[in-house]
Amino acid sequence: MEYVTLRNQLKMPILGLGVFQIPDKKECQESVYQAIKNGYRLIDTAASYMNEDAVGNAVRQAIEDGICTREELFITSKLWVQDMRTYEDARQGIENSLKKSGLDYFDLYLLHQAMGDYFAAWRAMEDAYKEGKLKAIGVSNFYPNILTNFCEIVEIKPMVNQVELHPYYTQELALQTMKDYDVVPEAWAPLGGGRYHPFENEMLKEIACKYKKTVGQVLLRWNMQRGVVVIPKSTHVERIIENINVFDFTLNDEEMKKIASLDMGYSGSRTKHFEPDFVRMCVNRKIHD
Repeated sequence: MEYVTLRNQLKMPILGLGVFQIPDKKECQESVYQAIKNGYRLIDTAASYMNEDAVGNAVRQAIEDGICTREELFITSKLWVQDMRTYEDARQGIENSLKKSGLDYFDLYLLHQAMGDYFAAWRAMEDAYKEGKLKAIGVSNFYPNILTNFCEIVEIKPMVNQVELHPYYTQELALQTMKDYDVVPEAWAPLGGGRYHPFENEMLKEIACKYKKTVGQVLLRWNMQRGVVVIPKSTHVERIIENINVFDFTLNDEEMKKIASLDMGYSGSRTKHFEPDFVRMCVNRKIHD
């Protein structure tokens, strides 16, 4: 495993398992357990994914089976917009996540969206960080203008920003802005989220063939070589194993540029963070009573 170092010197694995859209608790727990068993140490969940408890169960199972220790794992969760209305709401949201997961602390905890009173929520996260309940804190879906404003105001700058990053949406400005503030980039949908058909691209297939790898492995390696943490999702053991086998080859500069040339300059994701309807949906979506 390769690692990146956060601003507070905490080591974060550069590759992990994401569990977005795995609502079935049994399936999620088994996927996380198999990932840890096969060498993963970073697991990314969120309050809004409704599976923090399944992740916690898998973590405890792996520890009980002697596969790893808690200290070797890096567990991430995120605060949902519902709990970002006031400081007190955010404090309770953090406690809810910890209680649901059954964990004493999270290695990383993120603001899930730049919505609600995210400055008040951040102050609650800063306090939980100082108390040791959160080993690192960061944000998600904070685009360059929002991240810049945020970093110029808060006491503790975010250590990670999780955004959409893949060859079809390279986000060079976002990466430069994160670099300016010493924020580690983390990619959701590092394989494109099934929207761009990369597995049918002849250039990508040619590069994959050269290294005896799959197109998916090439896409992950490309982002990792840019210093981006990747968290591909899978519930299939063979794909989970495939995704972690990306540390035995290196793309050259020409290949990196070729892959980056796929950039469309915009997101083709179904998630439209700038659309009023999407914002209203997030602000009004309740994940608990």
